[in-house]
Amino acid sequence: MDSDQPLPREVKVVDTAALLRLEERAGELGLNQRLDPAWVTAHAAPEGAHYLWPARWNSLSHRPDVPRQLRCELLITLRGGERVMSLLDMLPDEFTPLPRVTSREEGLRVGRLLDRAPSVREWLLLREGEISSGHE
Repeated sequence: MDSDQPLPREVKVVDTAALLRLEERAGELGLNQRLDPAWVTAHAAPEGAHYLWPARWNSLSHRPDVPRQLRCELLITLRGGERVMSLLDMLPDEFTPLPRVTSREEGLRVGRLLDRAPSVREWLLLREGEISSGHE
């Protein structure tokens, strides 16, 4: 891939099974930004829609055998209906065939949600606070 290639400017939507496969693949490749598949299984809504928005290109300079990746912002729908943001590195060939959101309005809505959603780390800290104070 040409290093000057622009980022894809489209939002992709995946179900939980597809998200789990992408997280597992990122782990197999040893990519930097990914979640533990066990966490995804435990917390992602089984029937939820999750969204990927390319943020930048990423390369592993210490591992020239691994092709350049897309670093995507990931909006995850949790079992309780909440949404959290994470990052997921993936190969462009894995991003391209994923289904796109169906409308510009849906893409704009996802962008607004990504801007407001807590990160997974922030969400976990909030949960720990609720559990320790007896509010769960």
